[in-house]
Amino acid sequence: MKPVRVGICGLGTVGGGTFNVLIRNADDIARRAGRPIVIEQVAFRSLNPECDTTGIRTTSDVFEVATNPDIDVLVELIGGYDVARELVLTAIENGKHVVTANKALIAVHGNEIFKAAHEKGVIVAFEAAVAGGIPVIKSLREGLGANRIEWVAGIINGTGNYILTHMRDEGRAFEDVLAEAQALGYAEADPTFDVEGIDAAHKLTILASIAYGVPLQFDKAFTEGISRITAEDVEQADNLGYVIKHLGISKRTEAGLELRVHPTLIPKERLLASVHGVKNAIAVMGDAVGPTLYYGAGAGAEPTASAVVADLLDVARDISTDHHYRVPYLAFSGIGDDVTQLPIMPMEDIITAYYLRLLAVDRPGVLARVATILSEQGISIEALIQKEATEGELVPIILLTHRTREKQMNEAIRLIESLADIAGPVTRIRVESLDEQE
Repeated sequence: MKPVRVGICGLGTVGGGTFNVLIRNADDIARRAGRPIVIEQVAFRSLNPECDTTGIRTTSDVFEVATNPDIDVLVELIGGYDVARELVLTAIENGKHVVTANKALIAVHGNEIFKAAHEKGVIVAFEAAVAGGIPVIKSLREGLGANRIEWVAGIINGTGNYILTHMRDEGRAFEDVLAEAQALGYAEADPTFDVEGIDAAHKLTILASIAYGVPLQFDKAFTEGISRITAEDVEQADNLGYVIKHLGISKRTEAGLELRVHPTLIPKERLLASVHGVKNAIAVMGDAVGPTLYYGAGAGAEPTASAVVADLLDVARDISTDHHYRVPYLAFSGIGDDVTQLPIMPMEDIITAYYLRLLAVDRPGVLARVATILSEQGISIEALIQKEATEGELVPIILLTHRTREKQMNEAIRLIESLADIAGPVTRIRVESLDEQE
């Protein structure tokens, strides 16, 4: 059959990995696709020394690829929002299919991109945008197609998981492990997107849209980072039978959809609690299949390239199929109408359990006043740890609560922090069991 001709935009880590996988495994890829997939053109600002582009057309202008009549599929691997959006829309306008690993682009501009692609009858594939080489999008969109998805919860940022893993295993401070992650190349010089949950929120937005059949709504995702987690919190969580993970969580409830990224205590016996280092894992609860887990490398040159090339295989197989009969971009046909039926819930309406850590002056009655505030807000205490203090020291108090509404907890924390005998802000970490009963 006629070869599928590919233009790769970006020859960095993922672009270089994709280039090399396509060259190295060309025969196996052609056998799986039923036709050759060939690299027609590559656009890059600086040549990747790992890639031999001899005999392949190259350019520094990505838009030259988007308008090249010899290109069937544009592979967008430049990252970012604005230029990537313009590039993808230009490619679509020129009748090209698109494969991208850009989670920020899909989470923020995906609705516009999918609408344009549908009108032109072209494919937009984005498996590599979430969890690198883990085929979780294909699993949600196709493998779990018979299920009503109840919740999705995942470790979907390797940098945050690396930091929390080493804080737990070695008792080190957040700042210390972050500096190590930057030195090893796991964290950027500006780690904000990773440690503050923005990267994970991009990915969770995509997963939730596919799981529940609603438009992409990144602006409604709640995000909270891990920079305030201390070695003390990690140790106390362990004492209580939990592990702290930076999770993206989305749940279907009677009130709507939860869409939130934040540090979370999960029981040690849960599979997600055993995911360490830079690995990613996503747990999905379906009403028919029950709980499933997808684990593997969430980033890296060739793991991510694995997902990019898998998308190219799908494009090669579907390229001659009428677009009305292809798998919908976000799994459900006609996404748009369901947004009013499944609204994204505000964070203050979320119900969960909580871990609280506060520092109190060592005086009689302080704990009683804290307990009274919690009781008046309808919050009951499940477990309590109060450490001994030497003279003049503040006493750490650790509380584990039963499930309550975030709004009530916010008010309780405000009142506790106003007490004269409480020093500094209260540390709050949400607690999830993530079992089949949720």
